Amino acid sequence: MKKAAFITLALVSAFATAQSTNNAAYKSAHDKAEANYKAAKKQCDALKDNAQDVCEEEAKVARAQAERDAVAQHKNTGNELQRAERKLAEAKFELAQEKCDDLSGDAKDSCQAQARSMKANMAATTAGDGRTAVLVDNGTGAAVAGTGAAVAGSAAAAADRAGDRTAAALDRAGDRTAAATANAREKASDLAQNAKEKTSDLAQTTKEKTSDMAQSAKEKTASATGTAQAAMSDTMITAKVKADMAADKTVKATDVHVETQKGVVMLSGFVPSKAEADRAVELAKGVQGVTDVKSSIQVKK
Repeated sequence: MKKAAFITLALVSAFATAQSTNNAAYKSAHDKAEANYKAAKKQCDALKDNAQDVCEEEAKVARAQAERDAVAQHKNTGNELQRAERKLAEAKFELAQEKCDDLSGDAKDSCQAQARSMKANMAATTAGDGRTAVLVDNGTGAAVAGTGAAVAGSAAAAADRAGDRTAAALDRAGDRTAAATANAREKASDLAQNAKEKTSDLAQTTKEKTSDMAQSAKEKTASATGTAQAAMSDTMITAKVKADMAADKTVKATDVHVETQKGVVMLSGFVPSKAEADRAVELAKGVQGVTDVKSSIQVKK
């Protein structure tokens, strides 16, 4: 009996130590994400009007992504991960909405419909991931309880009660997650239907116009859509380059200013070493959609 109790205490101690290590690692990752966010947001102060708003939303997306990754790696439980996924989806939706503000007419309606659809799809995915995380976490708890029962031996009745509580918790978590998934799917379906109806109405209105007016509207829409896509593409490239620099240990994100025009990334600023300047160029070239990288980064003397 004494030996079994000693082993059980050792298992509990090991579990507590592992939990403490995970908490410390998560805090470190969380603090880094906050520091990177503040640095990125400070760079946005030099911009004006909607460009500054878009820049700040991009910084929020980068912070939410880093927070989600930290939770997944160090605090991978159903509730924690689901909340992090939801915050990331909301940040991406706010960024997409902000980018739509510079547009007008049909292009703006289409942009906003795509943003809402994206949020709905992310909500459904988040609900599904949350259920998986809860099951994995509770499964781990059941395994630990099973191990304790095997070691204790004589405490079979207590182990049975623990198993019953674990099963009940699993059932409740499954019910809650299933309800969240169903709600998310219903919202996604409603949003998709609304977008489809708006598209149908616009198509009917265009069809009723004369041939000359329809052709003119088509050309204007194509031009506006192309401009919007190019602007969004450049903004996304800039955000990705900044995020990669923030995540890289060689480059200090606050040292390098990033700007993108028609796929061409322009880097500027002052860095302490040539290695950091070269690494910044290398990271920019590695981002999808980049056609060229022009660097005017200077090494501090």
